Amino acid sequence: MKRGSTIRPCSNQVMPTEPSLDDLRRHAVARTLFTPTTLPAAIRRLGFVQADPIRAPARAQDLTLRHRVKDYRAGDLERRYARLAIDEDCLVNYGFLPSEHLALMHPRQARKAWDAETQRKAAEVLAFVRERGPAHPREVEQHFSHGSVKNYWGGSGSASTQLLDGMHYRGLLRVKRRDSGTRVYEAIAHPPADDSPAASARRAAALIDLVVRKYAPLPAPSLTYLVRLLGYGAPHLAQQTQAALRLAREQLASCRIDGTTWYWPADENPRSRRHAFDERLRLLAPFDPVVWDRRRFTLLWGWTYKFEAYTPPARRQLGYYALPMLWQGQVIGWANLQARDGRLEPSFGYVAGAAPGDAAFRSALDEELQRMELFMAPR
Repeated sequence: MKRGSTIRPCSNQVMPTEPSLDDLRRHAVARTLFTPTTLPAAIRRLGFVQADPIRAPARAQDLTLRHRVKDYRAGDLERRYARLAIDEDCLVNYGFLPSEHLALMHPRQARKAWDAETQRKAAEVLAFVRERGPAHPREVEQHFSHGSVKNYWGGSGSASTQLLDGMHYRGLLRVKRRDSGTRVYEAIAHPPADDSPAASARRAAALIDLVVRKYAPLPAPSLTYLVRLLGYGAPHLAQQTQAALRLAREQLASCRIDGTTWYWPADENPRSRRHAFDERLRLLAPFDPVVWDRRRFTLLWGWTYKFEAYTPPARRQLGYYALPMLWQGQVIGWANLQARDGRLEPSFGYVAGAAPGDAAFRSALDEELQRMELFMAPR
């Protein structure tokens, strides 16, 4: 396959060596649903795992990792986090990533500078954490009595928690561990970054490579969107990431199908015979790499998936926390799972209006539900 900036029509009738939409579909699934491995290896291969606090029936990070880590159970990431070379931090969203990636974004310069009063409070909290070690937000509030503030959703929240979040974002603190889901922080000092134009350009290019390898193959608008989202993890590299995006469009492999340009890493071949679907039915998290890009999802699977946890119940079409159902190379429907008294209560919806009628599907669905129950069982 020719690599580089030349965009070619992907038509099997015209040029049979070029990838088709079916090839891209297999590529999208196979490259991220790899053979289950260890937890550190899976996170390293993914590059980033998006986090979400909702449990339905488990958190998104656990639902993502269950397909990629041998014998994974809900909560394993939180239980093992402190012993792994990973961090909670921001990239295109908030989540978990190998600690080595922090140097691409830190020291992070937030878009909005703190006022003098907030800087004073942060300095006091940082001194407190350095002196006593890992600190729970409750301990910080008890010591400083910061009170309450208006939170992101318009309600009232702890001012100490908001300050700790801001200190974490700016690289003054890191998450040491979680206690029952609450972040416990410790002080951290990131080494100074090389701010030379060449070094900044290299970091921006590395960030784009990271997200492309996470979410490829990508339609052109999604690539642009992802780079814009890097403004969350690296706001101080906004100009450099835009320049790196222009270069990436020239260096990534690409093709054009039905008016859409697609990009993927130049060292990958979407037409490889290694990209084969297995017979396992999989219920995927809303933020799984296969699902995350809603534009790509529609182009590949032919229907629109919506995450409706924050949609009023009367307006939901798929359900509170619908898990897309992947089977034999197609996303054929979705499931909503509730955990009650140690058992799962599933409900299903299907794009075709009804479930496939063959015994192979029923067996595959039963096996996936059994795997899900084992995943939910305590260690």
